[in-house]
Order: sequence, then C-alpha cells, then structure tokens
Amino acid sequence: MIELLVELVLVVLVLAGSGFALVAAIGVWRLPDSLMRMHASSKAGTLGGSLLFFAVAIGLGEFDPAVRALSGVAFLLFTTPIASHLIARATYLLGVPRDPSQVRDDLEGRYDLAARVCQAPPEVVSAATSAVSGGERPSVGAGGGGA
Repeated sequence: MIELLVELVLVVLVLAGSGFALVAAIGVWRLPDSLMRMHASSKAGTLGGSLLFFAVAIGLGEFDPAVRALSGVAFLLFTTPIASHLIARATYLLGVPRDPSQVRDDLEGRYDLAARVCQAPPEVVSAATSAVSGGERPSVGAGGGGA
C-alpha cells in the first residue's frame, strides 16, 4: 500500500515538474520581450526543476541521491533569482526595447546610465534628510527611546 502511494506521489511530481518546465519553455518561445521571457524561465523553470529533483529524491529512496537532489534544489533556488536580476538589469542598461503593453517604468528618470547608479525616489530622499537634519529623531530599537 505504501509503495502504491509513493508511486502516485512520484507520478504527480514528475507530471507537475514536466508541466512547469513545458510552461517555461512555451513562455520563452511565445512571450514578446526579454523581461517577460526572463520571468517565465526563472519562475516556472525553477519550480519545474525543483519538483523533478524532489521526484528523484523520493524515487531513489536512498540518502546519498536524496542529498544530491536537495542540493540541486538549493542551487536552483539560490542562483536563479540572481541570474534573473542580472539579465533584467542588463536588458534595462542596454536599452533593449520592451513590449508596448508595458507602460510603466519605475526606474525612468532615476537611473544614471553613465554611472550605472540608481537614485532613490525624491520623496524618500527628502523624508530621510528631514528626519536626519532636524525635527524627528529616529527610534532606537523596539522601545523607541534612547538616552
């Protein structure tokens, strides 16, 4: 009975992982611009790969392959967000054209392309300078008080 349950879990994990990997591949193929493609490949690809690694860990049922499979999941979870961020930053800095449906650009006017530095929004800068220069004193710790 337990073996049947394990096989059922394996089938669900493999089908779900393959399905998410397929969705990621279709997203990379069909989406109109690089930022949308990067999003599809990073989110669905990570989830699909992780589910397949979990299927391997459960299916083999031994300690050593399970540790290796879980290491693969950890590797995916640590490296994919960093790679996606670098791809998105590179496309923005290079000025790769975006799809016309993307009408909002949160970095417009705040990113110095020559120095490759992003400035904080003006309202955040003015609130921070007013808090430091005068009126209010920043709280220290949960008690909210200092000396």
